[in-house]
Amino acid sequence: MPLSAVLLVLLAALLHASWNIVAKKAGGDERFVLLSGLMGSVIWLPAALWLGWGEVPGWGAAQWMALWASAVVHLLYFNSLLKGYRVADLTVVYPLARGSGPLITAAVAVLLLGERLTAAGLAGVLAVCGGVFLIAGGPALISRARHAGDAEVRQRTRAGVRWGLTTGALIATYSVIDGYAIKVLTMGPLVYDYFCNLLRLPLQLPTLWRHRGTLLSVWRVQWKAAAVVAVLSPLAYILVLHALQLAPLSHVAPARELSMLLAALLGGRLLGEQDRGLRILGALCIAGGVMALAWV
Repeated sequence: MPLSAVLLVLLAALLHASWNIVAKKAGGDERFVLLSGLMGSVIWLPAALWLGWGEVPGWGAAQWMALWASAVVHLLYFNSLLKGYRVADLTVVYPLARGSGPLITAAVAVLLLGERLTAAGLAGVLAVCGGVFLIAGGPALISRARHAGDAEVRQRTRAGVRWGLTTGALIATYSVIDGYAIKVLTMGPLVYDYFCNLLRLPLQLPTLWRHRGTLLSVWRVQWKAAAVVAVLSPLAYILVLHALQLAPLSHVAPARELSMLLAALLGGRLLGEQDRGLRILGALCIAGGVMALAWV
């Protein structure tokens, strides 16, 4: 993987971990998703107009189908992720969400997009997935989910596993759609991401109507966190899409999980979550796996 792609992924990982910490601390729900989407559509409008003026008129049915598919899956992803954050620990939900997708994504990229994954590349992907398991709690995670004496701990762990894996499957789905849009349909990263966000807004009209009486109060409490997510979430993903222009999806998708190294450490320090030593070991496995992918 080219050094330029590695650097893009590293910066994206920092931004991604940062906005996830903010979203977790905000405790937002689907109203938070709506507010951050609305703010993002305003904040990123000038850049989208500047870059999309000559590109968008040339889009055909394939481009718009990819956009709508990605918009739907991303909306499901955001709501699934925030639901997990409300009912479980970030350091269970986030690693499983971010880490269960790479193996699926790499396999689909090889099968459907014609990419090749060498032995070193496969070892890198497996190292990332192993690190994910450790960050999520390792064997203790399974034990807590099945045998924890405290029913609340057991229920919270199971919820984290359930929502983490659900979110991971959605990540794998949108990663393949977006990889196809960027690599095969050659759509511009910033304009593509902006329109994906824009198309999510009409899909959230039922949310707007259902919560019309509480949106203002949520805005007063969570507008700062929503603004951070509105800026950092698109920026992080735009950098990833640029990396996809330079490297295979089967390499970029696992390399993104460097964000878990930061989220695992920050989650333990800022959010008071435990098992930091095991999570550091898992983070080192992820770093080693990403290094293997970078050298392929």
